[in-house]
Formats: sequence, structure tokens, C-alpha cells
Amino acid sequence: MDVREPYVAADTRYDTMEYPHCGRSGLRLPRIALGLWHNFGDTAPYGNMRALCMTAFDHGITYFDLANNYGPAYGSAEENFGRLYEDLFRPYRDELIIATKAGYDMWPGPYGNWGSRKYLLASLDQSLKRMHLDYVDIFYHHRMDPETPLEETMGALAQIVRAGKALYVGLSNYDGPTLEKAASILQEMHVPFIVNQNRYSIFDRTIEGNGLKKTSAALGLGIVAFSPLCQGLLTDRYLHGIPEDSRIHRDGRFLKEKSLTPEKLAAIKALNEIAQQRGQTLAEMALAWDLKDDDVTTVLIGASKPSQILDNSKAIENTSFSEEELARINKISLAPGVQGLIR
Repeated sequence: MDVREPYVAADTRYDTMEYPHCGRSGLRLPRIALGLWHNFGDTAPYGNMRALCMTAFDHGITYFDLANNYGPAYGSAEENFGRLYEDLFRPYRDELIIATKAGYDMWPGPYGNWGSRKYLLASLDQSLKRMHLDYVDIFYHHRMDPETPLEETMGALAQIVRAGKALYVGLSNYDGPTLEKAASILQEMHVPFIVNQNRYSIFDRTIEGNGLKKTSAALGLGIVAFSPLCQGLLTDRYLHGIPEDSRIHRDGRFLKEKSLTPEKLAAIKALNEIAQQRGQTLAEMALAWDLKDDDVTTVLIGASKPSQILDNSKAIENTSFSEEELARINKISLAPGVQGLIR
């Protein structure tokens, strides 16, 4: 029989984390957030998931980020979080920011994907049941839908807020022009749209080129950056080849061995030298780079062990860069063959 002492959060949990406002909203988010994209599916040990979440919250990480299809299998990350919620966090619900999303493939047939009203409303109802929640703090539309009218998708988000099933809404994987149109629709409906979630790292500057970063700032919206370590490439794990316990070997769904091109490896080593000169690990510097200006509110980290959460949280201790450092980072990371994640 698995008997544990009731979880009591650390009294010091708010001592070191920073909580900037998300855009121009009243909501404050921690600079570091925990993503449950990896390591929270059916293949993950529950004890490790529990240790990850306790470590995160004990050190001020109040934001837990999910999506309907995180796993594997689809829905299993939310189900496991529901178990963790009952096990650990129910007494602390009002101290948590719990976010989920819908927009990618979730169930068979024509109603389990993209951005229709039917899909979004049904998906959130399922997510709330899996997580044992009455509401989420942020509900995101997970990706742009080229076939559903934007007014329908945004109308579904408005209905979700009016029904009390989400406090705020966000958009994920949008570009600048579509974001601007969506924001106008949501503003007319008085929907608390406050945040965008997009991939952003030293190795992936897409949101700088597609207008998302600039438009978010102009509209007073926060940005939650996912994959800030480029699936682990912006760490010291790949400085000397591919370790046996790396994500490439454990879970090849997202990071492929072909991602480690000679150009990418050379850039990783050169960036690591800058990080060492700053007194940081490469991971710390990569996270700090995302957080160097006010445009990015929060970075989403993934973790397979509690020590990674503690190490990554150190990034907020130094998020200032000199012009020389930024120029060197740009020269290395914007060189031919370096930008983007090869899948």
C-alpha cells in the first residue's frame, strides 16, 4: 500500500521567483513555468511526476501547462495531472495557474481537431473532467485553423469564459497578422485575451519574422515561450555526442538525431563558451536570453528530474546581456544551417 505524508508546500516558495504581469493584464505569471508536454504520459513513473511538480511549486513555479493531446496516450498528461491535483494541489488551487489547450488532433472523426465551436467546447469539457477541475486559468486555441472562420473560433473562446470554464484565453502557434485579427474580435466581445504561446529560442526566431512578437507587444499581450532550449539542444547534453539517456533515444517523436548537424553542433559549442564567460550553463543562458526583455513573460521548461527544474530556475538570476554578447550570439545562431529544429 502506497502511504505518503500529506504534501505541505514550502513556506519559502515565493522567496526567489519573479512574477511579472502578463502583458497589460492584472495576472502575474512566474518567469519559469513547468510544461507537461513530456514526461507526464502513461509511460512516465508517477513518483517522478509527483517529485517534479512538488519541486516546481516549492520553488515558486505556479504555472502548469498542458494540452488535451499531451501524453502518450492522448489525454494521459491531463489525467495524471488530475491525480497530482488530488494528491498534492487541491488545497493550493487558488495559488495555481493551470492552462490547457485544444486545436490539434485529439479523437477520431471530423469533430476532434482544429478550431470549430463543437471541438473546442467538447474538448475543454473533457479536459476539466480529466484534471478534476471546475475551470482552468488559461485556455488556449492551440493552432490557427485555415478552414474555420476566425469569428467562430474566437466566439467559442468567448463562450468558454462566459460559462466560467476559463478565466483567461490565449492563442498558440499564431502569426502576427492572424493574431491581430483575432485580438480585434475578442476585444469586441470583451474577452480577457492576455497571452500568446509560441516556440521561441536562440535557435528558433520564427516569432520575430512572422510579426507575432512585435504585434503581441503592441497589443499589450504576454508571451509564454515554449521549447526555449530547442528540445534540449541548447544545453550541455550534446556537447560531446548523444548520451544514451537523451530525449533522442528515449522519445524520438520530436527531436531526431539528424537535428545534430555539424553546423548546429559547432553553434552549440560556441554558445556554450559565451555562457561559461557569463558564469552560466548553456541552458541558463538560453532561458535568460528569452527573458532578456519584457516581451516574453514566461519560459516553459520541460524536465525529467527535479534537479533540472532547480538548475533552470537559476536563469532568472541574470537576464541582462551586453550589446557585445547579443551580437556574438546572433552571429553564431543566425549563421547558415543553424536556425530551426530539423524534425
